[in-house]
Amino acid sequence: MKKFTIFFAIIGMLSFQYCTVHDTTPIKTTDNDTISEVWEFTRSFTTTNNFSNLITFPHAIYTSDMVLVYRLSGVSSGADVWKLLPESYFMGNGTLDFRYDFDFTRYDVNIFMDGFDLAGVSNAYRTNQVFRVVVIPGYFGNKNTNTVDFKDYKAVLNAYHIDPTRVLKIK
Repeated sequence: MKKFTIFFAIIGMLSFQYCTVHDTTPIKTTDNDTISEVWEFTRSFTTTNNFSNLITFPHAIYTSDMVLVYRLSGVSSGADVWKLLPESYFMGNGTLDFRYDFDFTRYDVNIFMDGFDLAGVSNAYRTNQVFRVVVIPGYFGNKNTNTVDFKDYKAVLNAYHIDPTRVLKIK
C-alpha cells in the first residue's frame, strides 16, 4: 500500500507540473469610442473680436487627439474647396498680407487672423467664413500620419472613415 501511495504521489506531482497554460494569442479588441469627428461653424473677423474667434467644442477631446482646421475657400465645379490652416495670403511684392491660423486646447479652438492691416483686408476674407474642425483620435493619427495628405480634406475623411454627412454644425 505504501508503494501505491508513493507511486500516485509522483504521478500527481508530474501531472500538475504539465498543467500550466501558455496562451500567447493576442486578444483582438475593437475600440468603439475613438471616433473621428468634424464640427463646422461660420464666423467673422472684426476689430471688435480682435480678428479672433474662440469656439468651444461640444465636448472635451483627449490630450492625444490631433486637431485639423480647414476653411471653405470657394466652390469649384459644384464641390466645396477646403484649405488647411495655417493659410497665408501674400501681396504682389511677396510680403505677407495676412493669414489664418489657430491654436487649440482639449476644450476649444481659437482661430485668428494675423497680418499687418487686418481691417483693410477685404470683407470677402473677413466675414461669414466657414471653418471645419476635424478631430482625429491620437491612436488613429499616430498610425496614418505618414500616408495621409492632410491638405486634402477629402483624403482625411477617407483615411479616418469620417462620414461627410455627419458634420455637426456649431452656432
